[in-house]
Parts: sequence; C-alpha cells; structure tokens
Amino acid sequence: MVAVSGGMDSVALLHLLRFAADDPTMTLSAAHFDHAMRPGSEADARWVRGLCRAWGVPLSEARADQPPRTEEAARDARYAFLRAAQAGAGATHLATAHHADDQAETVLFRVLRGTGIHGLAGIPPVDATGLIRPLLPFWRAELRRYARAAGLRWRDDPTNRSLDPARNRIRRGLLPRIERTVAAGARASLVRLAQLAREDEAAWESVLAPLLAEAVHEEDGAVLLVRERFAAYDWPVAVRLLRAALRRLATVPDRAGTRTALEFISQAPSGRTLRLAGGVLITTEFGVARLSRAAESPGDPPPDLPLAIAGAAGEGRFRVGGRERVARWAEGEVRPGAEADSATVCMAADRVAWPLALRGWKPGDRMRTLAGTRPLKKLFGEARMPVGARRAAPVLADAAGSVLWVPGVGAAPGQAPRPGERAITLLVSDV
Repeated sequence: MVAVSGGMDSVALLHLLRFAADDPTMTLSAAHFDHAMRPGSEADARWVRGLCRAWGVPLSEARADQPPRTEEAARDARYAFLRAAQAGAGATHLATAHHADDQAETVLFRVLRGTGIHGLAGIPPVDATGLIRPLLPFWRAELRRYARAAGLRWRDDPTNRSLDPARNRIRRGLLPRIERTVAAGARASLVRLAQLAREDEAAWESVLAPLLAEAVHEEDGAVLLVRERFAAYDWPVAVRLLRAALRRLATVPDRAGTRTALEFISQAPSGRTLRLAGGVLITTEFGVARLSRAAESPGDPPPDLPLAIAGAAGEGRFRVGGRERVARWAEGEVRPGAEADSATVCMAADRVAWPLALRGWKPGDRMRTLAGTRPLKKLFGEARMPVGARRAAPVLADAAGSVLWVPGVGAAPGQAPRPGERAITLLVSDV
C-alpha cells in the first residue's frame, strides 16, 4: 500500500511501483488522507482518486472530521488511517515517499533539538511494522527528473511555500543558506551522519542483546531488572539497558527521567516505588526492580515528573502531586521575578553530591537538622503543612538520596556557602 498525497514524491513512488517494478507477485494499492486543513484539499483528493482509477490501482481514502490543530496531530491522524487502511487491504507493507532531502532535514531538525544517537539515525528505510521508504536513497531533484521524463503530473501543496512550520524554514531557508555559506555538501553530510548513527545503533543492539538476556526478564506483564547485575554496568550501558527495558512497556523517559530512574534502581531500599512520566511504576523488591504500567483511574492526578539538576546553570519544569513548577539554578544569586510563591535556597556547590533531583516526598525520607536526622513527616507536622500540601511539596535530594531542602520546611544545616566558596542558588516557582 502506497501513501499518496498527490504531490510529486508520492506520485513518482506510485508510478515506479505500478509500472517500473519487475515483480509480478506484488499486489499494489494506494491510500489518501485528506487532513481538511486548507482550502482545496478536497480537489487534491478527487485528483488522487482519478489518478488511481486511470492507473488501475485500488484506493482507500478518508477525510478528517475536524482539521488537526498541529502538524504532530495531523501526522498521528494520517498514520492511524494509513495503518487501518493497510490492515483492511491485507497489505504486508506500507510505503511512504520520504527521500534523501527529507532525511537531511529531519537529522538537522533533531540536531537543533539536542537529539541523541537514536535521533541522529533519522528516518529508517524499513521498520519491524512493515513501514518502508523505498525512495530514501534518492534526492528530490532526481525524483523530479524522473517524474518529468515519465510525463507525470502532480498537485502542489501551497503550504509547502509557507515559512510557518519549522521544517519549511529548514528546507527553504536554513539548509540552502548553510550550503551557500558554510558547507556546500551539508545535505549529503547529514544523510551520511544518519547512516553512521544507524550503524552505531545496530552495534549497540548486538552488544545489548546478551546483557538484556541476563539482566532483564518479564513476568506477568511486568519487566524485572536484576539490580546487582544492572548496577555493575557502566553508566552509558545502564542507560541503554533501562531504555530498552522501558520500550517493552511502550514508554521511554527523557534524559532527566532516565537519570532519576537509574539512581532510584541503584540506590533505593526495598519496598520503594517511583512513578515515571508515561505511567510506569518502578518498585524495588530486594534484588530486583519491577517495571510495570500504572493502573490509573479518571480521578488520579497526573504522575510525578521529577527534575534532574546538574551543571552550573539551567532551567526545567517538574511536577509533584499534580502541581506544575519551574526551577532555575545558577552560580551566585538568582533573583525572583514576578513568580508567585517562589522559594530559593543557596548552597555551597562543591559540598553537595551531584546530580541533584527535585522530586516528591517519599515515605521514609529524612532530613538532617540541628537536632539530628529526622523524618520529613515530623518536620511537615512541625511546619504545620496540611497533609494535602505535603503531596505537592518539592523535595531537593542529592545523588545519595539525602534530603537537602524542602520549601516551607527548611534546608539541611551546613550547606550554606562560606565566603569565597562557589555558590549555587536554586529558585522554585509556580508555572
């Protein structure tokens, strides 16, 4: 099944598979989804319908009931339809017309967003679900020459000339300027970068396979990590193992969430539970950490989303007890702006165990005071903090899990900077 928008790329792909592919066993069909996001899209649908009729290709088509509000929502709706159409037609593969220029634009876009190696691999030529991109080795200019030589006609999408979507700005402005002023072969270099990243990803998969077999097991819908083996791996290997295990539960946390989960798995005593964004619970049970999907009810607040704090300066959002907050930290002094309910703490940067984490209160949490180490539960009571507010109270902990500060309760003594010491100030405020 070929996804056909009516543009030059997808028309060329359909023509290649219909008339140039030397495979008499192949049964070909097409699918078209009208996003209803611009005037004239109905005419494109009629044109694709006529093209498929003329070429003798069965067509599945649909139109969105409501226009998607974002490009991401449009993509989700399109692929949901394409997958349903593929299943309905009994097609073993779904082909899209992504080409080398799309690959270069995708890789650059992800680089600018700070992606990892997995993101640098770009658009895969084929995946395990039967999605294939036969045109990835070819450039847009090559496809246009083929289409013109074959006498093909196609529909031009006027939104491709707009500079509103970020991808269009990369395609029409940034990449051409880079090739004019910085690197003439930037597109080819970005495609080569994707190929190198895919090679690295393949190498990681081969290395991780035996480690996953010995450290990760499945039981009753949960994923079990053997903590002793897990803790023995170097940090980059442990990160890869954890993310591979979490993919089995259809979720992958961001970098901060991964760090928080790894520290929890390595250090938390038995019987503790951490809830990750995406609805995954990690529970320590003596020698294993159990990863499972959380059973949520409509009345449940959104899961906590902790924030890892590292480096001399930064900013990030976190969620505790359903309450969204933002944290800013920097060397020296951070002055509150117009933030409501802001709170700050200043620490000697070289006398805390990095990285730090802003998270929710956990049973058994204790904080050092002038009167000794005391349970947070007692300190909450002495601060007359309501029980409901305690669930939303942010807790600042160091890499060892020691509580350093709780807004509204206080900070552990002995961490204030002395004259001449490097200071880090952390500010927490409502979003």
